[in-house]
Amino acid sequence: MQAKALWYVAPGRAELREEAVAEPAAGEVRVRALYGAISRGTERLVCDGRVPPGEFERMRPPFMGGAFPYPVKYGYATVGRVEAGLPALRDRIVFALHPHQSLFTVPADKVIPIPVGVPPQRAVLAANMETALNALWDGAPGPADRIAVVGGGVVGLLVARLAARLPGTEVTVVDIAPARAEFARALGAGFATPDAAPGDCDLVFHASATAAGLASALRLAGEEAAIVELSWYGAGDVAAPLGERFHSRRLRLISSQVGQVAPSHRPRWSHARRLAAALVLLDDAALDCLLAPALAFEDLPARLPAILRADTGAPCPLICYSGD
Repeated sequence: MQAKALWYVAPGRAELREEAVAEPAAGEVRVRALYGAISRGTERLVCDGRVPPGEFERMRPPFMGGAFPYPVKYGYATVGRVEAGLPALRDRIVFALHPHQSLFTVPADKVIPIPVGVPPQRAVLAANMETALNALWDGAPGPADRIAVVGGGVVGLLVARLAARLPGTEVTVVDIAPARAEFARALGAGFATPDAAPGDCDLVFHASATAAGLASALRLAGEEAAIVELSWYGAGDVAAPLGERFHSRRLRLISSQVGQVAPSHRPRWSHARRLAAALVLLDDAALDCLLAPALAFEDLPARLPAILRADTGAPCPLICYSGD
């Protein structure tokens, strides 16, 4: 059978390519994609060819095709219907960490059934929610904490949602784009621009992927507080103001990266268990505000450059494969 897959082929350029799809063998399933999502931050770096050579292997998601920098078949958020293969999964709606592709065959243990109550469209947020969950494990917020989340993109807002559901927390999303205030408030958090954000925070999450955002995160942290750094800057160098109050306030800068389960949970949690938990956390209708109107998969190459540079809005770019 034939499928269409999105390949990044040059700086700022992608194309759809035909691919053969094998019949499922024992223990495999064939999945017809229904929806997918673009991870704006990471895929912008991939599209621009800014993945550092030293990170080529660590940046390979499951089932990636090609090699960095180009051409490369990338992505990790696909929801589809199992149409052939393992009988126990036949006709189930599942999530897979798979690149953007209309039809694919994978081992059955590489797909996770979507929980009842989670619509297929919302399930595309699973990889982002997994990142947010891992970040909370790294930061270990507690009830009644004052928490700032610097960077109101999809991951930052998911972190804010999880933190805001802890008893008594005071959570503020900090961003330079006032348009993101409505998303923060819909998810139970406050909003402030950097110059108006509350300081002396017990915990700060940084997810803006900018030097200015990191500086704001350091400034908002209270005495001996932690700043959890979720941003990944690719091949870029980032200046951090460590010569100001960083040492005198005994701040801690913690790297959070979803490629490893947070140390606090690593002895007991596998990647598969963490992803399944992320899907359960998506049983939350408030999260629908994070999804942009769906665009057709066939239109993706032409629209991708504008999508990857649309920094003023929070909604996650949603891909619809239903025309295939």
